Amino acid sequence: MRFKLVLLLIIFSICAKAQTIEDNFIKDLIESIAENLPEDFDIAEWQDRLIYYQKHPININNTNKEELNGLLFLSPLQISNLFNHIKINGKLIDILELQSIPEFDNTTIQRLMSFVTIKPSDLVDKLSLKNIKSFGHNDLILRYGQVLEQAKGYTDLAGSKYIGDPARVLLRYKFNYANRISAALILEKDAGEKFLSGQKKHPFDYQSAHLALLNTGRFKKIILGDYTMQFGQGLTLWSGFAFGKAPDVTSVAKKDVGLKPYTSTNEYSFFRGAATTFNLLKNIDLTTFISFRKLDASLSINEQSEEVLSTINETGLHRTAAEILNQNSIEQKVYGGVIQYQSNDLSIGAISYQTNFNKAFVTSYPYTLYNFTGKSLTNVGLHYSYTFKNFYFFGETANSFNSGLATVNGALISLTPKISVVLLQRNYQTNYHNFFNQATAESSKATNEKGFYTGLNFAVTKNWSFAFYADYFKFPWLKFRIDAPSQGYEVLSQLTYTPSKTLKVFLRYKSELKQQNTDLETPINFLDNVKKESYRGDISWKLNKSLGFQNRLEVSQYKKGDAATEIGFMIYQDINCSPLLAKISGNFRLAYYNTSSYNSRIYAYEDDVLYNFNFGVYNGKGFRTYLNLKYKVMKKIDFWIRYALFVYQNTNTVGSGLDQINGNKKTDIKLQLRYQF
Repeated sequence: MRFKLVLLLIIFSICAKAQTIEDNFIKDLIESIAENLPEDFDIAEWQDRLIYYQKHPININNTNKEELNGLLFLSPLQISNLFNHIKINGKLIDILELQSIPEFDNTTIQRLMSFVTIKPSDLVDKLSLKNIKSFGHNDLILRYGQVLEQAKGYTDLAGSKYIGDPARVLLRYKFNYANRISAALILEKDAGEKFLSGQKKHPFDYQSAHLALLNTGRFKKIILGDYTMQFGQGLTLWSGFAFGKAPDVTSVAKKDVGLKPYTSTNEYSFFRGAATTFNLLKNIDLTTFISFRKLDASLSINEQSEEVLSTINETGLHRTAAEILNQNSIEQKVYGGVIQYQSNDLSIGAISYQTNFNKAFVTSYPYTLYNFTGKSLTNVGLHYSYTFKNFYFFGETANSFNSGLATVNGALISLTPKISVVLLQRNYQTNYHNFFNQATAESSKATNEKGFYTGLNFAVTKNWSFAFYADYFKFPWLKFRIDAPSQGYEVLSQLTYTPSKTLKVFLRYKSELKQQNTDLETPINFLDNVKKESYRGDISWKLNKSLGFQNRLEVSQYKKGDAATEIGFMIYQDINCSPLLAKISGNFRLAYYNTSSYNSRIYAYEDDVLYNFNFGVYNGKGFRTYLNLKYKVMKKIDFWIRYALFVYQNTNTVGSGLDQINGNKKTDIKLQLRYQF
């Protein structure tokens, strides 16, 4: 307690000396979307993109739809209205002219001002060795992390154990020149992995690299190495980062960015090989690609004495003898192309590609009866988007050869300047197969699902806004732990009050109902309704220009069948200090939580070092605290340190399996150095 009090006094004293603050908008955007993503989702790719645009703002008078899609918080209607305004009235003279464009409210304009400019860039973009040397931007990050308590997997066990040490190590180097040349090298070792692993004894278990040439004549993009592709509504071809359902209901309309270099540490969702986007005719681009990768999978022997597999391991972890045995056990080859017509109001695209494996997929359980089998899969798809006045229509239809169809269609409608409505219908057949699929869905993959989604954003007054969505879904076939066709719904409503730039308050209610096998011992299995509800109150406020606070109270409820309702709650206090004139800045959290079981657990986004993210799982009973500090060593060098601690009450162990820790504490530290030159 003394340590915490001293720490708070230090933070207050630092902030008291500051007169201005660093822009925290990127953090606010990430916090607003992160809670709707899976625990292991890596959104560093998006943060990297926003930080780049902060330093190299988009010239809003000389941009395109794809570039603005990369900002993600702009809706398709806003982007289309911007281009139509420039087409009719000419280039913007002042950034505040955005106020006269339909759909551009004050909040959107304030967000946009951090990432755009109306002045031509001073950066010389002519390709020459002199310019590359003078104007190229290098970014090097070194990171070290470790859980301080010893887990069971690191002890001298007779059976399965971790072969490496608990250290997590990252080396990340990026080079960018005027959005014309991009290069990166990423090396990472996870906790439990051996530092020198594999037959070639690589110092890092994961290696990723790329070299990209951009905007070079008719070749818009040429990428060698690792890359992602995001087209249409994510139904046929989408890898890397994607939004889902969120309080901003317009997020269900995917905003594709096409071919992009890959710079994330997620070890699964990318392509490796070569790809290019070529301008065939005005407004018509052709993207072609080929990818060769080795993936992890658990293999078995069939009746013909052949090695077969049922699923691909996506974790990228190689810590135990079994995980190493599965490492790079199958080969994947993907090749194909995308042709796309794009104008300000209309986009139409066609996709076709084939995925080949050197070993066959088989089905193992009744719920996997309609899963992909064999070694080769061909996917084709058509996607569209069209803006007409205050309507934005979008959709995609896809087919996996010799199997099923999938389709998603929607409309974003601006009823008034203050009211926006989204309607979305989807039908993903049970036998639709795709390995690169992130369309809007309740399940993790867009297959075996039918649904209808409707959402509303309503700016009631200047200070009050209301968001609502309802999603009804059905699963025609069985799923894991669901031995019959099932259905459910999800509802979210949020009321937000923003009386000033220094205060934001919101109340949120979310309810979700699904069906799952009963826990009762019965001769014939049946499905029980599983209902989860959460109530959240959140206040973010600034005491002065350098010191901000966030307070949150959240209550969760879980009920399955006729069993008693399980309840959990969490309350936390965040303190954020980001002075511009001081060398040190940071944030601090103190939280208390109490949940009946893992079923009533609560997730909360946590601040971390740059390009790293945490989704805190608040389960059981106890306290959570963390401190992040950033110190500007000199003009081009920054240093981060993170200390995070869980203290669990009424327990003698933390975690399970090889991650089990004796005691009631789990302490995690991170150190990070960034050098920009």
